[in-house]
Amino acid sequence: MSNTFYTESSQYQDSRRAHWDSVARDIPRSWGGYYRKRLIQVFRLLVPEGSNVLEIGCARGDLLAALKPAHCIGVDISPEMVAAARSRYPGLDFLVADAHELDLGDHTFDFIILSDVINDVWDLQLVLQQLRRYCHPQTRILFNFFSHFWQFPLALAQTLGVATPNLPQNWFTRHDVESLLELSGYESLRSFDEIVAPLPFPLLSNFANRFLSKIAPFRWMAMTKFLVARPAAVSEAKPSVSVVVAARNEQGHIDELMARIPELGSGTEIVFVEGNSTDDTWGAIELAIEANPQRKCMLLKQPGKGKGDAVRTGFDAASGDILMILDADITVPPEDLSRFYDVLATGRGEFANGVRLVYPMQDDAMRFANLVANKFFSSAFSWLLGQPIRDTLCGTKVIWAKDYKRLAANRAYFGNFDPFGDFDLLFGAAKLNLKIMEVPIRYRARRYGETNIQRWRHGVLLLRMVVFAARRIKFV
Repeated sequence: MSNTFYTESSQYQDSRRAHWDSVARDIPRSWGGYYRKRLIQVFRLLVPEGSNVLEIGCARGDLLAALKPAHCIGVDISPEMVAAARSRYPGLDFLVADAHELDLGDHTFDFIILSDVINDVWDLQLVLQQLRRYCHPQTRILFNFFSHFWQFPLALAQTLGVATPNLPQNWFTRHDVESLLELSGYESLRSFDEIVAPLPFPLLSNFANRFLSKIAPFRWMAMTKFLVARPAAVSEAKPSVSVVVAARNEQGHIDELMARIPELGSGTEIVFVEGNSTDDTWGAIELAIEANPQRKCMLLKQPGKGKGDAVRTGFDAASGDILMILDADITVPPEDLSRFYDVLATGRGEFANGVRLVYPMQDDAMRFANLVANKFFSSAFSWLLGQPIRDTLCGTKVIWAKDYKRLAANRAYFGNFDPFGDFDLLFGAAKLNLKIMEVPIRYRARRYGETNIQRWRHGVLLLRMVVFAARRIKFV
């Protein structure tokens, strides 16, 4: 690059450094305290305590300290800001550095945070490229940045001396940031808007920011945009697989399941969880295992009730790198498991969810009322989770075992009232910011036995889950 480029970038950074040093020496009286507290609330929802965290543009370290990390580094271009951070939080690590020329050794982090900082950098693409070396495959990059809608109000507030002064800023759209992420070796996972009321009006501000900021047209007026991204994954590994088959009154399907479940990756384990059947499902599984010594199998008796309990029992006992659910009724063809496997093994996704609503179904595969309910709940959960979920109740879901362990460790956040297991996994995957990929399948009609779903009673339960999830995910 030309000397002119380096001169311009150096002058730009020097001016930023001097500006933030002056702000640190003389913290202005500002109306921004409530705004910053709300940001901390949102970031605490995204970052579990005990994580390894890097924050770029950490200022005085308040956000980093509030996240209660196990290990962290806060980086800021301003020596005065870093000095203040070290004084306020002597137990945390802070470093004076330019994010365009970052050298943190061989550290990697679970989360890298850029909060209200990308509007101030010289070259965002270069910063993102610098950060790539500090990512492991599960790292999440978290941004929040001002909406262009607020450019004039913020400038006015700064002129009146009631907001922290800034030098001329970048004004990125969400599309701009997503494009720069893709150019720099990342992919966007989800985005959402926050804070339509940045000042602390009693009762009104909390209501507006918890509820109105999630609903059109109010969300279009939100002050800041959040975006979650991950490193673009490339994998040539051949992980092992455990297929969990929850089987209650499925005696007539067992031999076919054994014959049709494919061998995947470096090896496939079939974990049958028998759910206290009234037919001889247990005996049929025993005979199938005995007749197929070449297959790695396990047979467990379900300790509780409901498919969710059976899936959790199977997952806890499974030994594979990838965990799969396959309904014993064979309404999802077992051969399609290879499609789900490819999503995770190639790194294109971290959670694969089956979709029955793309291809035409066989006659009698799904009752009309169930079809309508599925479409309603898919729309509701897409809105709640901030990413498209076309089919919430498809029985085939696939997740990495290591991610499932993290999900299970945080299960108390949502509770254990899901008898299906589908929402436990979807909520948990969204909370962990996993890359969810949907896999269309052709849904078949059941040929043996009857469904265990009670559509009206379970429909009411699903509505309760929607309300509960809204409180724990959307309106926080």
